Amino acid sequence: MKILNNLLEDISILETHGNIDMGVSSVSLDSRIIEPNSLFVALRGNVLDGHDFINEVIEKGAKSIIYEKEITDFKTGISYIRVPDTHTAVGIIASNFYDNPSHKLKLIGITGTSGKTTTATLLHQLFRELGYKAGLIGTVVNKINDKSEEAHRTTPDAVTLNELLAHMVDEGCDYCFMEVSSHSVSEKRISGLHFVGGVFTNLSLDHLDYHKTMEEYCDAKKGFFDIIPSGGFTVANIDDEKGMYMMSTTKASRHTLSLKKDADFNLRFESKLIGEFNAYNLLGIYAVSVLLGQDKAKSDNVGSPDSFMKEFREKVINIIKNLEAVPGRFQYFKSENGVTGIVDYAHKPDALENVLKTANDMKKNGKLITVVGCGGDRDKIKRPIMAKIGYDMSDIIILTSDNPRTEKPEDILEDMKKGIEGLYFENKVYILVDRYDAIEKACDLAKTGDFILIAGKGHENYQEVNGVQTHFDDMEELKKSLR
Repeated sequence: MKILNNLLEDISILETHGNIDMGVSSVSLDSRIIEPNSLFVALRGNVLDGHDFINEVIEKGAKSIIYEKEITDFKTGISYIRVPDTHTAVGIIASNFYDNPSHKLKLIGITGTSGKTTTATLLHQLFRELGYKAGLIGTVVNKINDKSEEAHRTTPDAVTLNELLAHMVDEGCDYCFMEVSSHSVSEKRISGLHFVGGVFTNLSLDHLDYHKTMEEYCDAKKGFFDIIPSGGFTVANIDDEKGMYMMSTTKASRHTLSLKKDADFNLRFESKLIGEFNAYNLLGIYAVSVLLGQDKAKSDNVGSPDSFMKEFREKVINIIKNLEAVPGRFQYFKSENGVTGIVDYAHKPDALENVLKTANDMKKNGKLITVVGCGGDRDKIKRPIMAKIGYDMSDIIILTSDNPRTEKPEDILEDMKKGIEGLYFENKVYILVDRYDAIEKACDLAKTGDFILIAGKGHENYQEVNGVQTHFDDMEELKKSLR
């Protein structure tokens, strides 16, 4: 039980009604999850507004309410605190409730259109191999040391984030590597967190259903670097045209990486991972590890910092050689009849282009057969673009469903077809609404030496149609069909 007044530290308050010295048992954003003496934060969402549920949560036992819209009906025995912005306030309140866990370990955020999951996951692998206790918060899975639980969104809400970080502190974690989505920055889910470092991977077309313009999307990413304090560090890929812009107003130190021009980090590696996109990911991982190692060398009185860093770098490079691919990120295998199957999460234009380039580099005389779809209720602009990329860079392309959600799959495919209108279709383009059929068709067409790329779902093990998720795993289906 915490005292409400203590949770309000560093909060901008417009007005209060009731006793602010009462006890608080939990912090909740969800009107369905309320226990006696809960503090409820009324958030304005894209669909629902938490202010509409205030009376309901009071009936369920909530005793304190954080709100921003005007209220005139104040209940006796309930504490009301009005703030300018509940999204900003909840992050600070949650951090205070869990005793500011992000200050008790080193929290590093990774943002960008592509590469967040790989970079964060491999950093976690690397630091576990180095012997440190570490946490991971990501798209695929959240980890506390070697204990895993499935992740439900790239960056959780502020309460869940702080609860996770508190568990990491309790388990003795020294570091946490966290994916930071543009949505989480815009919605201020990372408010109140203390980051010691941030990484920018790249920026390309994505999420315009949410951000509306590329400028808005770019500035959401940049907003993450603006909250990293002095004493922290930032690392940006300057082969991306927005790399320097991301760090332009940060208070933290600035570091660059590049495969193509002079930068602070240019090193190449031996690795099991393939593709230029993974070269960028590995360079980012190396940069973060060196900067954290330098910080450790200064703060831990290790004797000779130079000799410590020399040994540390060698350890890092040796571990990088053996890092394993992240589930659903260019996972590949060769079937008994000599067909190479690849599954990748590529669900946006630049990611699809990158994996197709790598697949084309790998194959010799065979064909590249690509199965790809676009998700429903998401950015429609990229649909024809992805179809055209797939057409241009594949010998055969099969357009199909990929989580149509509440849209008709046929309508999504019509949008995709606009990218290849007027092009020669015979024996080059197939359109199969059912994803099972599409994968089976790819396997029927493949001969020894051919490559099949199944793009879009990667690690996901479900297909979502009209709000219902049914089991579907691209790798399972690919292996089954190739047998």
